[in-house]
Amino acid sequence: MSTATEMRYVNAITQAMADSMAQDDSVIVMGEDVAHAGGSFKATRGLLEQFGEERVIDTPISESSITSAAVGAALTGLKPIVEIMFMDFITLSMDALVNQAAKARYMFGGQGSVSMVLRTPHGGGLSAGPQHSQCLEAWLAHVPGLKVVCPSNPQDAYSLLRAAIADPDPVMFIEHKALYAQKGPVDITQAARIGEARIARAGRDVTLVTYGATVGICLQAAEQLAAEGVEAEVLDLRSIQPWDKAAVLASLSRTHRAVVVHEAVQAFGVGAEIVATMADEGFDELDAPVLRVAAPFMPAPFASSLEKGYVVTAERVKDAVRKTLA
Repeated sequence: MSTATEMRYVNAITQAMADSMAQDDSVIVMGEDVAHAGGSFKATRGLLEQFGEERVIDTPISESSITSAAVGAALTGLKPIVEIMFMDFITLSMDALVNQAAKARYMFGGQGSVSMVLRTPHGGGLSAGPQHSQCLEAWLAHVPGLKVVCPSNPQDAYSLLRAAIADPDPVMFIEHKALYAQKGPVDITQAARIGEARIARAGRDVTLVTYGATVGICLQAAEQLAAEGVEAEVLDLRSIQPWDKAAVLASLSRTHRAVVVHEAVQAFGVGAEIVATMADEGFDELDAPVLRVAAPFMPAPFASSLEKGYVVTAERVKDAVRKTLA
């Protein structure tokens, strides 16, 4: 008998925080407008009423101070969940993340670590402009000591956030603004492990490696390709750092062709690392070059007419699949 409950992606995130806070008194939430206003996207709504002002803390508008305070709190035994309103603003948090949180376990010889989660929404498609639409996860994945998670559905939003909060090291939890309203079943008893991909759709002809909001786009493309007789396997990475290399190479060994899809800028992106690994460790399985579908090397446009040509679409994914099969 299923124990799943239908809920929105954003409500799954709220539920994960509430359940973690109820289970562990050391878990706190910090950020701009997270308490009384319930967060800019309402992901923390109701937490103040449940857990009070000592554990749900409205902070000044200073991402650097918020993240630095969270690092200090984690080093003294608390488990902070920091909300950064837009991923674009993470630039102001980078010193605390890159030079402090990521390095603590290494510099203390394993005797100390920073158990904190930084939640932040990324992505375009909402005409939010070049300073509110960026996908900067490749920056974070490049830093040893940081884990980077990007769920594509409500169940993973819940299960992976629970895993991130329980993790002894800093986890960057990347959400997509366009997914917050997405509905799906959530089973709160279902666990997830950071670093494990999932096959979102099985296939035999080509592997689509993706994560976050582009999982849905790849599934849409795969359904349309099926009408052409092409069966695409969609592999949802779920975690970007660490990423599930074994699952990617296993899928490649079944299909022998691959397209890597993400919304972030293509140049020097997450896809480049995956393609390089395929070329290095999966070369003998390749029957065609690995292609990438991603954003062009430019800021995200504000005008919706321009943004439509900037974001990843199912048509662009299908074109890449047809090219690698040609």
